[in-house]
Amino acid sequence: MRICSLLPSATEIVCAIGLEDSLVGISHECDFPPSVRSRPALIRPRVSPEAPAQEIDRQVRELISRGESIYSVDVDLLLRLRPDLILTQDLCHVCAASPGDLATALARAPRPPRVVCLSPHSLLDVWNGVRAVGDATGERARADNLVSRLEARIARIAQAAAAAPGPRPRVACLEWLDPLYAAGHWVPEMIAGAGGADALGRAGEPSFRVSWEQVLEARPDFILISPCGYGAGKAAREFRGLALPREWNDLPAVRARRVYALDANSYVSRPGPRLVDGMELMGELFRPGQRVGPALPEGSVPIAL
Repeated sequence: MRICSLLPSATEIVCAIGLEDSLVGISHECDFPPSVRSRPALIRPRVSPEAPAQEIDRQVRELISRGESIYSVDVDLLLRLRPDLILTQDLCHVCAASPGDLATALARAPRPPRVVCLSPHSLLDVWNGVRAVGDATGERARADNLVSRLEARIARIAQAAAAAPGPRPRVACLEWLDPLYAAGHWVPEMIAGAGGADALGRAGEPSFRVSWEQVLEARPDFILISPCGYGAGKAAREFRGLALPREWNDLPAVRARRVYALDANSYVSRPGPRLVDGMELMGELFRPGQRVGPALPEGSVPIAL
């Protein structure tokens, strides 16, 4: 089978169930495992990923207002690769290419490939997406085994959280910084599973714009800076360039030095197997010295702000 993945999390799933050798094309953002970077990229963004957050937001809104796609597909390359299966998503047209972006390529294909669309809103949806990839590739047993191992790790995280003394800390996770967005979908579940209580987000619902006043009123004990598509270093740089409100230093999280920039690409925003790594990471932040899983790779640890 020849697989094209237009979604970083789907690429991770394909590789996690042992099908990396079947992967013939990826998106510009697919970078894990690192070995996939040798595959040709079929997708390019029409916004500048290196621009400041406010400028990225402006470019995205401008394209959407004109009814234009945020991504361009290399139609000729896709046709040359002759995929049997294309993995994409229809959850967020800002985060990755959608089925609509493929319309021209699919119309020209002499033998249209199967398209599987992954659009998770919750952790259960993510695991069902793993199973869907297993079904589409004839590797359901491997997919089920992967999900079982991930769920066992989640159970260990929950057990450690339940044994922790005291009330659950209130946690604010910010998915974008200019303008501010509170993380939604599976992130509140991750926070709860790791032993916290989400102070802003709503489980299973999209991320949404918030004001500084709402962040201040939430009085979080921890603040996680996790802009979608950013690593920890870039998130930290964006945060340090913000004009923070005067009351910021009065927040419990700030007074206790519990504001962290996270590697969202690896552990928060991509709905794939490494969300469990993200839950383990959060659990260690909420309960210092009580990490359940293995140590994080160098360069992936949270940055204290």
